[in-house]
Amino acid sequence: MSEFIEFTEVREKMDDYYQRRIPFLFVIDYQKTQGLCLPLSEINPEEIQYSFGQSKQSSKSSTKLAIEVHPESYESYRDKFNCVKEQLKLGNTYLCNLTQPSKIKINWGLQEIYEHSHASYKLYLKDRFVIFSPETFVNIEDGKISTYPMKGTADAEKEGSYEFLQTDLKENAEHNTIVDLLRNDLSIVANRVQVKKLKYIEKIKTHKGELWQMSSEITGILRESHVRHPGKIFDDLLPAGSISGAPKAKTLQIIEEVEKYKRGYYTGVFGLFDGSTLKSAVMIRFIEKSGDQFIYKSGGGITALSDPQLEYQELLDKIYVPVF
Repeated sequence: MSEFIEFTEVREKMDDYYQRRIPFLFVIDYQKTQGLCLPLSEINPEEIQYSFGQSKQSSKSSTKLAIEVHPESYESYRDKFNCVKEQLKLGNTYLCNLTQPSKIKINWGLQEIYEHSHASYKLYLKDRFVIFSPETFVNIEDGKISTYPMKGTADAEKEGSYEFLQTDLKENAEHNTIVDLLRNDLSIVANRVQVKKLKYIEKIKTHKGELWQMSSEITGILRESHVRHPGKIFDDLLPAGSISGAPKAKTLQIIEEVEKYKRGYYTGVFGLFDGSTLKSAVMIRFIEKSGDQFIYKSGGGITALSDPQLEYQELLDKIYVPVF
């Protein structure tokens, strides 16, 4: 298995391979401390597997998936939620993404999960983690950059849930905040930034049922200083706004103080450069292997309108594998 390297080296390799038009895969952790950047020709498929833009599963399993979830208690989550709410009252944040790890027992291994799951973006690192993410981070092509923030979730099997997601004050306030944040973030690296598509809703299938997820599309034209430097682009944009909050710098401090665990590669990004187009995704829907234990990391955005019981339920709802 290729060992993780310092983020500064990842950034340098990204720029070098991109400028020489060498196709590569990259992975960056949440805190921009380390990652991977490998030419596709050097990837060992027994150790690393990836898929971009293909929502269908690679194969079907003869064994039915079974997951047993052991999350932190509601009381423990509520204490952290209340800490975030206090920071909201103080005006230190107006959207904070609160996540937590949950221990799970699962009858499949990481590679089986990768092979049998449906997702737009998938990544498998042997004996480390598997990701089946629905969320694009940024795409870069011909000097244009696009991002697709995803915020707002509802149970698609509940009557009226689609209309709820369209009109609910909390869900829409959360989404509007992230759109504004990502628009400002893109303005760091691009000109002529605009919201091309606001609040479109897509259905995501899971082994437990179906969910609605709300997204928007934001685009811009890369600044001359960034056109040939994807490493610089990701350095300037990360951590992703959709999994941190706003204002970003202060909210990142709050997350560090409140969550009481290390996200690691969860909520980082991974991406693929095919020689002309660069695509990337947020590393959510994430299962990590720690010794003999499997950990599923999940969470959601907290605003002044958030209810702790509903947010705790959303954290649990996001513990799924898209197999059906």
